Amino acid sequence: MKKLLASLLAAFALVSGAQASGGALVLDKFPAERVTDMAALQNGAKIFANYCLNCHAAAFMRFNRLKDIGLTEQQIKDNLLFPTDKVGEVMKVSLDSKDAKAWFGAVPPDLTLVARSRASHSGTGADYLYTYLRSFYRDDARPTGWNNLVFPNVGMPHVLWELQGQRAAKFVEVDDGHGKKEHKFEAFEELTKGKMTAQEFDSNIADLVAYLQWMGEPMQTQRTRLGVGVLLFLAIFTFIAWRLNAAFWKDVK
Repeated sequence: MKKLLASLLAAFALVSGAQASGGALVLDKFPAERVTDMAALQNGAKIFANYCLNCHAAAFMRFNRLKDIGLTEQQIKDNLLFPTDKVGEVMKVSLDSKDAKAWFGAVPPDLTLVARSRASHSGTGADYLYTYLRSFYRDDARPTGWNNLVFPNVGMPHVLWELQGQRAAKFVEVDDGHGKKEHKFEAFEELTKGKMTAQEFDSNIADLVAYLQWMGEPMQTQRTRLGVGVLLFLAIFTFIAWRLNAAFWKDVK
C-alpha cells in the first residue's frame, strides 16, 4: 500500500508541477481511440520497454500482463524482457536511486499510474503526456541540455531525440498587460532531422501514451465493454417490463 501511495504521489507531482510551470499552455488532444487498438498498445509497450524502462519503473505491472494486449509469452521474452529473465516479474529498473538523484536531481517517478494522475484544466492526463513528450527542445543552460515547454526546467532529458530530431524553441517578448515583459513561445526550429518524420513521431508517441493509459488500468477496455452490455440489457429489459405492465393492466378499469 505504501508503494502504491508513493507511485500516486510521484505521478501527481509530475503532472501538478508541470501545470504550475506551464501556466496557460493548451494541451494537445490525445487520440483516445488508440487505447483500444491492440497494434498501437503493442507498439507502445515496445517503446516503453526500450526507452522508458531504463530509468522509470512500473512497479505495479507484471510483464505477463502484456498477454492482455495480444502478445505471447515468447514475444515478451524476445522483445521486452530486458531487466529480468522472468515473465512474472514486475517492471523494475536496475538504475540505482542514488545515481539517479545525482544525474537528474531526483529519482525518476514510477510510471504505472502516471496517466491516471490528476488532469489539468485544459485536458486529461493522457493529453498532458502526449503534449509533454512532444515538447522537448535544446537548451544549453540546462544540465541535460534539454528543456520542455510543458514542464520548464524538467530534469528528464529527451530520450527520444534520435527519433524526433533536435529542435530549438523560439520565444518572443510580449507585454503581459501590466507593463511587464514576458517570454512567449512562438515556434520550434529544426536543428537536426530525426529517424522519423513529424507525423511518424507523433503517431509513435500516441502509441506510447496509449500504453501508459492502458497500464494504469488494464481492465478499462473490458470494463467499458461490460458497461455497454449492461446498459443494453437494462434498456431491453425496461422495454419488456413496460410492455408486460401494459398487457397486465389493460383490462383493469
